[in-house]
Amino acid sequence: MIGLLMFAAVCCAAPISGAIGAVTALQIAADDGGIAEGGSVADIPPRMLTAYKKAASQVGQHVPKCRGMAWPVLAGIAKVESNHAIGRSIAADGDIRPKIYGVLLNGSGAGGNTTTVTDTDSGKWDGTANGERAVGPFQFLPSTWEKVGKDANGGGTADPHNADDAALGAAIYLCDNGRDLAQRSQLKAAILQYNHSDAYVANVLGWIDQYTAAARTPDLGHVSGKPKDVVDAVLSQRGVPYSWGGGNASGASFGICCSPSGKSGTAIKGFDCSGLTTYAYAHVGIRLPRTAAAQAGVGRRIPASLGTGALKAGDLVFYAYAPGHDSTIYHVGIYVGGGQMVNAPRPGSVVRLDAVSAMSGFAGGARLL
Repeated sequence: MIGLLMFAAVCCAAPISGAIGAVTALQIAADDGGIAEGGSVADIPPRMLTAYKKAASQVGQHVPKCRGMAWPVLAGIAKVESNHAIGRSIAADGDIRPKIYGVLLNGSGAGGNTTTVTDTDSGKWDGTANGERAVGPFQFLPSTWEKVGKDANGGGTADPHNADDAALGAAIYLCDNGRDLAQRSQLKAAILQYNHSDAYVANVLGWIDQYTAAARTPDLGHVSGKPKDVVDAVLSQRGVPYSWGGGNASGASFGICCSPSGKSGTAIKGFDCSGLTTYAYAHVGIRLPRTAAAQAGVGRRIPASLGTGALKAGDLVFYAYAPGHDSTIYHVGIYVGGGQMVNAPRPGSVVRLDAVSAMSGFAGGARLL
């Protein structure tokens, strides 16, 4: 019954974000899915993505010993700090307007700040001489910007309110005397230097992993036969909108009302998670039940205890409120290899590649082929 559609998780990511050298708070809430909104290249404004890629390629000129800097690292930081400056105007030269200012760091507790930071720039970058506040899409303190700021776009000024300049400044800061950011321990140390909070590090790493997975094209050279047919079918739907209750064996369809938070799919032609898997498996003549929990009863179950290494391309991947109890399964995707799955995560998103680790409550998989 369509009324028995999966109950999506209500996930609230509450990162601790802020200026370099200071703590401010930024609340990012997500609902109707075990993944916070974002995580795909399509969620990043094109001009910001250009800035991240440009900075990753330029940083070696300023920190020659730096290794492993990649645009998803910068995107992870910027997602948490400013949500990629979404809602602002980003000019062709990278200037962002209106400018992005953090809270005044006066120890008032507003925005999570408890330490007074005295003014260092007479308001040049943060617009006030009454104290300091973080600025730009990467939320630099003016004092830190004076150390790492570079003119990346040839505009004549190193401006933290410019996407190119700010991204390069962040890359330089994270590289710090030649880190190898391809090493997980050094990447963690770099993020911890950016904001001395374990919760912040975990949040940024989560976004980096999601952007890395979303940007990577899966290698399907080893996949053949019916599993390849399933994977090709589901990959062909990338970019199709999420629709609560949408999707069937024939393809995208208008959904229903309403998700637990009141999101309606009635005006959206697309897929929810189990609608997407139903469509993909119909290509090989397999009729799946309509809900994620019911789909876990089809095929050979792959226990979560075996880890993602036991999965093969074409397998269903499940997520549960209480892993080990299939009655609590709330979400399903299709594994494509390399730690990635094709995923219809939540209302407001699109079908996309995500890391298997991007969702909470990994509950194993099922092999139908």
